[in-house]
Order: sequence, then structure tokens, then C-alpha cells
Amino acid sequence: MSGSNTWMRRVLTVPGYLVAWSVLVTTVPLWLPLLLLADVLRPRPAMALRCAAFLVLYLTLELAGLLVAQALSLRRRVGQIDEAGWLEGHFRLQTWWAGTLLEQLMRLFRMRLDVEGTEEVARGPFLLFIRHSSIADTLLASLLVAKRHGVRLRYILKRELLWDPCLDVVGNRLPNVFVDRGATDSAREIERVAGLAEGLGSRDGVLIYPEGTRFSAAKRQRVLERFESDGPRALHAYASSLHWSLPPRLGGPLALLSAAPEADVVFCAHVGFEPVSTLGEVWRGGLFGATVRVRFRRVPREQIPSGRAAQEAWLQREWAEQDQWLDLHARTEGSPKRK
Repeated sequence: MSGSNTWMRRVLTVPGYLVAWSVLVTTVPLWLPLLLLADVLRPRPAMALRCAAFLVLYLTLELAGLLVAQALSLRRRVGQIDEAGWLEGHFRLQTWWAGTLLEQLMRLFRMRLDVEGTEEVARGPFLLFIRHSSIADTLLASLLVAKRHGVRLRYILKRELLWDPCLDVVGNRLPNVFVDRGATDSAREIERVAGLAEGLGSRDGVLIYPEGTRFSAAKRQRVLERFESDGPRALHAYASSLHWSLPPRLGGPLALLSAAPEADVVFCAHVGFEPVSTLGEVWRGGLFGATVRVRFRRVPREQIPSGRAAQEAWLQREWAEQDQWLDLHARTEGSPKRK
């Protein structure tokens, strides 16, 4: 994206978020009684107030993150920090912002985390292949990997997230990639993804969502219909065997494996965020009282085959194994399949 487009976007988003925060804070006496009344009439406990509190918190963290980013810029300009300090400061800011957001979300909505295999992400380098099922799970690794273990995560995110001003400013100062999922030059996008895996150290990891989009039953059905009409029979059979996942898109993950031959792979499966694939479902109480179960499973590099065809088959097998874990725990928890 060109520099002019970047500044045009920020001229809209940064003042827009500031105005939204100011309006919310200064009009509390107006909207608070309405939310209290709404909560009296709703079966969920204080859900309107919880959602409003989280919105104010989110906007506050956005503005705080932008202020800290500006302070880092000023310190660099006057020579108080070097390039290494600049990067480290932004990694810490990215981790603090996203980790705090998830912590407060879980506190407000009385959620609980049950994590298995946390020691698997205590050291780098690794490639983190994580399931994507909700607007909330995008914060999961910041809390459980970056904040708890000090791992400096490099993210592969969709370009639409650049309309979040803090992600835009801070994310573009770090080795992250915001991919254009509708790009005509997919080879160029995959090349940018592969570039993130260069120079990984013992404190570094790269995060990618192999599915490329949030899982839902409707999306799964569309994938099956497309494979049935256009794809090989074996691919349709494979996609049909996955009940809680979409088949992994192979371009990005395989490019990372090729670019980081020293890195292990960590698979992150999670169950519990399924009821909140949209903001409307958050408002309706889908998060309240949820238990989110997370499993990290690390595959040492020496156990990963070489060669593209072998790695394709390996990734599909591993993704299917993860889907079996998801199926077991989703059925145990009684999570509904998303539509």
C-alpha cells in the first residue's frame, strides 16, 4: 500500500477513534441509564454494561498505544534509543496492547482459560500455526505466547485490520505482514510472508492462520461445494473429514517452512470462542462464562519432511489430527457448529 494511502487512512482513523472515545466518555450520563434498563429486561447479567465497558476500554487502549508509539518516535528522533531499542519497545507495546485487551475481555465476561502445553511456546524459533474461529482468538497468542514467555511474535494478518489505527501504526513498525487476500499477484503476497521467517532467533516466532479466514459451518459448506465441482476427489474427501476446520491454504505455511529450515512448528488448537464470530454475538452474551480450552503441540523440525509434496501431506495430516482434538473437546463442551 502506498504512503499516500496510508496517511489518508490514518487521517480518518486516528481522529475518528479520538472522537468516538470522547463522545462515549462525555455522554456517560445519557447512555448509562439506557443500558441499565436494557440489562433489566435481558436474561444475561449486565451484558449491555459489559459490552459498553469493553468498548470504552478498547478505545482507551487504542489511544494509549498511539501515545506510546509517538513517545517512542520522539525518543528515537532525539537519540535516546537505537534501532534495537526501537524494535524492542514496539514489540513490548504490541504485546501489552493485545494481551491486556484479552485479559480484560475475559475478566469482564467471566471467562476462563484452560491451557495445555504452554511450555511448548517458551522458546523460539518456531512457526505458530493457529486455528481461527472468532474475532476474539486473534488476541490469544499475544497473551499466552508473547506476554507470558517474552516471545517476539511476527504476525501475518489480513490487510483490513489496518483500519485499526494502533495495529496500523505499531504493526507496520514491526516485522509483520498485512496480506491482501484478494490480490491478483498471490506469488508476491506469499513472498512477503516468507520474508517474515528470515533471521529468527531464540526469542522469535511467526504466527499464521493456515485456514486464511475464520471457520464457520457455512464457509465449510462453501469449500465442500467448490471442491466438489472444481477440485480433485481426494481434496473433497479430505475437506469433508474436517468438522471444525477449513483445509489449510498451503502457500503461506509452506513458504515459511522453506524460509526457516531451523524453526520447529507449533500447532495451536482452541475451543470456546465459537459462539462469538461476530460482534452481534458478543452483545447477545455468547462469551459470558465461557471456558476456552487451548492446546499447544510442538513438532521438532527433524520430524518435518523435506520437499513440497511431502510437506503438503504432512501439514494436512497434522491439521486433521488437530481437528480430531477439536471435535472431541467441542462435543464435550457442547459448542455449536457455527453457521
